[in-house]
Amino acid sequence: MPKLVLKIDVDTFRGTREGVPNLARNLAQHQANATFLFSLGPDHTGWALRRAFRPGFFQKVSRTSVVEHYGLKTLMYGVLLPAPDIGKECAAELRAVRDDGFECGIHTWDHVVWQDNVRGQEAAWTQAQMQQSFDRFSDIFGAAPHTHGAAGWQMNPHAFAQLDRFGIAYASDERAQLNDDGSLTDPASGPHRLSAFGATLNCIQMPTTLPTLDELLGRTIDGTVITPSNIAATLLKLTESPRDHVYTLHAELEGQKLAPIFEQLLAGWRAQGYQLSSMAQYHDAIGQRELPVNPIQWGTLPGRSGDLLVHTKQ
Repeated sequence: MPKLVLKIDVDTFRGTREGVPNLARNLAQHQANATFLFSLGPDHTGWALRRAFRPGFFQKVSRTSVVEHYGLKTLMYGVLLPAPDIGKECAAELRAVRDDGFECGIHTWDHVVWQDNVRGQEAAWTQAQMQQSFDRFSDIFGAAPHTHGAAGWQMNPHAFAQLDRFGIAYASDERAQLNDDGSLTDPASGPHRLSAFGATLNCIQMPTTLPTLDELLGRTIDGTVITPSNIAATLLKLTESPRDHVYTLHAELEGQKLAPIFEQLLAGWRAQGYQLSSMAQYHDAIGQRELPVNPIQWGTLPGRSGDLLVHTKQ
């Protein structure tokens, strides 16, 4: 049975408090598993306004209605309002997800700081950021994390090497390269290992293989404007041919206003014969088989502004 791996990025204080419990209930109702990846430090979402000068930023904002999905208060954190410390203020909510039987892992310490800066940073800065999230996770859950998913699909070679030092067995820090219609450029895209500093890393990478909702909404694909009424069908068309997939969803989107779309997807993927899985279950299925080794690569994806880590077979 092919696996549809559900990877949930939790970016904000509001997403943790409101979106995460909603998703946990929705997943339980559909008997679906998933992995929740948490931002564990301050919520400086307001600082993201600096991205306004990046190519494609305003186009993405106008398509996805950032204020509507994230809320005006969240967009003021770090600007006109103090940044709440997610890990400190939401520890009970995080432990509740684990207690409900879902896998938990690290997304980042400070989402905006990491996403906007990590690519060009040196080892000391990178390790300090990652150590904070590792320590906070261990304090909250009483155990070290097994998995990681980079904020904004942004990393650097030092960060990948740090995953190995932490003993992170598997992660989803990259995207598979996609065509304009959301289909895979390379149908063979899937689990692999990365090379950095002349060595093969141990951590298995599980790249996201499907477009996200915010990358599809408002775009025109094959002459059709993608709207909330047809976006589930658009994604389900991409999964008609059975194969393993990793889908990244967001607590701020599928866990709140776009929850009805996510329910359509869960039902649709069940009907297509997929096992709705966590990253841990996917890792178990990969087992000890030999995996390809690829270099760290950057690229762009349809519907998303800026460069991000992409997996393209060499």
